[in-house]
Amino acid sequence: MALDPDLATRLKRNADGLFTAVAQERSTGTVLMVAWMDDVALERTLSTRKGTYYSRSRQEYWVKGETSGHSQYVHDARLDCDGDTVLLVVDQVGAACHTGNHSCFDTESLTFGIDAAPGSGADAGRGSPGTAE
Repeated sequence: MALDPDLATRLKRNADGLFTAVAQERSTGTVLMVAWMDDVALERTLSTRKGTYYSRSRQEYWVKGETSGHSQYVHDARLDCDGDTVLLVVDQVGAACHTGNHSCFDTESLTFGIDAAPGSGADAGRGSPGTAE
């Protein structure tokens, strides 16, 4: 089965035919991971509801959880306004990150050179990575 032609025309790919995929946890809004897709990976994701990606280093497709058991059930898929990124809203079973962390963004916040503007909601140390406050 091929990707819907109308959808295919909306996608903007890099020179290798790839575009960015962002997986976001449905229950929390947490950004879990970023990976690469091409038309085949997106079509497989849409037809199976299993997060399917393209590995640039291995040059092959992989289904999240196929070997680890840490699977993604895709509830929603959306293109961004430019058509160069797809957002997958998923139920994540187990860790999303290859390190074993729940999210690839379970890391320390980077340090800014200036304080946050008063009332901006950007107070240091509040909230979880990848979630809206």
